[in-house]
Amino acid sequence: MSNTTADKTPKAGDDQDLGAAGSQLSTAPKEEAPNLPALGVIGWARWFWRQLTSMRVALLLLLLLSLGAIPGSLIPQSGIDALAVEDFRERHDVLAPIYDKLGLFHVYSSVWFSAIYILLFVSLIGCIVPRTWQFVGQLRGRPPGAPRRLTRLPAYTTWRTEAEPEQVREAALALLKKRRFRAHTVGDAVAAEKGYLREVGNLAFHIALIVMLIAFAWGQLFKYEGNKLILEGDGFANTLTQYDDFKSGNLFGQDDLDAFSFRLNDFKGTYEPTGPNRGTPRTYEANVTYSVGAYGKEKTATIKVNEPLEIDGSKVYLVSHGYAPIVTVKDGRGKVVMDKQAVALLPLDANVTSSGAIKVMDGYRDAKGKKEQLGFQAFFLPTYGGKGSTMVSMFPALINPMLALNAYHGDLGVDAGIPQSVYQLDKRKMKEFKDSDGELFKKQLKIGETMTLPNGAGSVTFDGVQEWAGFQVTQQPASGWALAGSVAAIFGLAASLFVQRRRVWVRAVKGADGVTVVEMAGLGRSESAKVPEELGDLAGILYEQAPGAPDDDTPESPDPQVVPAEGAEK
Repeated sequence: MSNTTADKTPKAGDDQDLGAAGSQLSTAPKEEAPNLPALGVIGWARWFWRQLTSMRVALLLLLLLSLGAIPGSLIPQSGIDALAVEDFRERHDVLAPIYDKLGLFHVYSSVWFSAIYILLFVSLIGCIVPRTWQFVGQLRGRPPGAPRRLTRLPAYTTWRTEAEPEQVREAALALLKKRRFRAHTVGDAVAAEKGYLREVGNLAFHIALIVMLIAFAWGQLFKYEGNKLILEGDGFANTLTQYDDFKSGNLFGQDDLDAFSFRLNDFKGTYEPTGPNRGTPRTYEANVTYSVGAYGKEKTATIKVNEPLEIDGSKVYLVSHGYAPIVTVKDGRGKVVMDKQAVALLPLDANVTSSGAIKVMDGYRDAKGKKEQLGFQAFFLPTYGGKGSTMVSMFPALINPMLALNAYHGDLGVDAGIPQSVYQLDKRKMKEFKDSDGELFKKQLKIGETMTLPNGAGSVTFDGVQEWAGFQVTQQPASGWALAGSVAAIFGLAASLFVQRRRVWVRAVKGADGVTVVEMAGLGRSESAKVPEELGDLAGILYEQAPGAPDDDTPESPDPQVVPAEGAEK
């Protein structure tokens, strides 16, 4: 086989011919330099549209969207934690007004974030639609014919054979089709193309991004998330008034809540007793009975961590657990004003050291018959370390429960119409009960023990402990579409990165001496060693079917080799 080199001074027609053969190896739109003197309103609009729908602008918008999401993660958001936002405003008098003007307390619904989001969406749509239409046209067409001078292509080889040109072309056509090339005969050459999966992957990646954007927007607009603390034996109906905390998307309506209810039968939690993992939960599950709709049949289920109960489009997660001491409160005349009521306390650490407030709002009278309200600041330890130990639980399970109370009387402030937390005690209008030393009256109680208030003001009895579980009910529409889009984006990106689109031409014509001259050339979208290697493999197989003719000056070459032609494109 002999290697042919290109002429170092190619003609203009050759360049045009090679450009036609190398065209449409991708669906990227051709960029044209704007004719600045002739630009009018329509010209500028067309130029702006081309810039917006270009790949570099889409990537820039994607980067801006990612950067814009950073404040939403670092700064408290009003739609997620309004109390944290108010606390931030109180502590930062200078930054808070600036953040308000920039919309940093509600990043995802701000004007600037929405503008980036919409521009990215429009950019992707404007990029995909014409490229998809162009790619469909390429699939319906056929690979372009061979250029007049194959020596100008990056990978090239040639040899002379005694086989007829028609036989060589037929053998080449069959070989290329067997290798899954789209091939056909054009004049004196066979044109073939392969690697369309690259463009399919590229388009799939961009379409998947659009699907993810739509799914994300849909999910943010129609989602809801609510939290509810439920004592063992109590129930919950999925209505807005039943939630302790609730937030939703801008387009969510109360009628969109799924109709279901459930009851917490019992909570089961076991913990590692010894070793380095002491106190780590081994079993953490809630047994519930639920029903769908107003007259649905009751069913039982077990909710575990990361194993939610799915009801229609909602998911019920088990997110927390704690204890509720059961107390009985009597007034100064011995009348029961709180009868064995479980009061939920919030855990402070992994060993469920808990704190909260016990409030007696109605029915209480002191020893003189005066109407008042009682308040107790409560600390609960499921496993008390004993006398002299710190007020910290030693283990999360109920081994040696202890309830510590600080007593107050006066006005709790609940009748003022101002919302307040059930877990905190407003002491601004409360007075401390005093002990014999004039200090705050407090006492530590074990189950069954009673704290008698000073001056015949009544008593508090620690009757037992009830467990509670915290649940989060969520609905995230289009989450399945977001997952499908992300998976499709990964596969599409992999195809666009690892699959190369390339073309191969095989020309067979009679030479001046009557011997057939075979030329093979390959062209890829980008420079790669794969095109010469693949061309060499194809040439070797075709050479076996059309072996080289004996030459007067050089011996027959048994193994064709492909080398870049001199002056070929890099």
